[in-house]
Amino acid sequence: MNESRRNFLATGATLAAVPGAAAAGESPSKASSAGRIVATEYWADKNGVKLWVYRKRLENLPSDAPRLFLVHGSSYSGKTMFDLQVPDREGYSMMDVFARLGYDVWTMDHEGYGHSDRTTSNSDIQSGVEDLAAAMKVVERETKSKPTLAFFGQSSGALRAARFANQHPQYVDKLALDAFVWTGKDAPTLAERKKNLPKYQASNRRPVSAEFYRSVFTRDHSGAAEPMLGDIVAKEEMQYGDSVPTGTYVDMTTKLPLVDPDKVMCPVMILRAEHDGIATDEDIVGFYTRLPNPDKQMVKIGGLAHTALLGVNRARFHHALHAFLTMPSRIDLHGGKGHGGPDA
Repeated sequence: MNESRRNFLATGATLAAVPGAAAAGESPSKASSAGRIVATEYWADKNGVKLWVYRKRLENLPSDAPRLFLVHGSSYSGKTMFDLQVPDREGYSMMDVFARLGYDVWTMDHEGYGHSDRTTSNSDIQSGVEDLAAAMKVVERETKSKPTLAFFGQSSGALRAARFANQHPQYVDKLALDAFVWTGKDAPTLAERKKNLPKYQASNRRPVSAEFYRSVFTRDHSGAAEPMLGDIVAKEEMQYGDSVPTGTYVDMTTKLPLVDPDKVMCPVMILRAEHDGIATDEDIVGFYTRLPNPDKQMVKIGGLAHTALLGVNRARFHHALHAFLTMPSRIDLHGGKGHGGPDA
């Protein structure tokens, strides 16, 4: 990226987009919040590595609005995954959908992705955790408060977010995981990926192409995404180059498990698409049963595949996530737990 571009972004340049009327396929309800969405770009610093941080929210949003941080996966940068603008379509930008619902929505590009610095690192899962910790300093500076957010992670982004919750629980109010994998046992996608492990271990980056991005949307089900989506994603993502880091691919085939469910103390929602070879149901159920917080949900949604937020049934995904994030606070119970006697 040239120096003038860096200086422009470093000021936190504000952009504006005027949202259209919400459609049924765009958000959990047809009613959208009035007003325009503003987008702001920042830089975080991780020991000298510049990391791009991005924020969208309604203009004049109250300072106490709920905050949502979105964590991208292995092959897309933050804006491509969470703020995709598709001609003649609504609801592909998850950031816009949740901004219209009243959230202060954040994301970032991890080291080696998108606008962020490209280094010799392969940007593994732990590196992503450190990226998120650096981003929290930006959130704190810009909101003038100690950041406590809901986190959403997709695929390897789910691993980053959950491991961040293990290591930095003070920042994580709620945790939502999509396309998550715990141990990787019997996962078809990871079995195929492991065949190329020597190549991933030999280099800190792997090539991507339009063909690769098209395959992402057909590998689990050919009809789960619109046919043109792979080419649109490729056009957006490949403006940053024709390669992405290898670290998450190596971690997901050699180092799992990377998250300790017993140490995720906040409420958790696990979203599972009907068609997703990244993990088995048994693997996810095993993780879910060990989560200690009683406010936990596991939702399997029909008509979706690996990249659920960009699928034809993405509105169902938005609905489930929004319902989790807006669950009323619990009223603590008094008295003692019953014994389930036969005459009850």
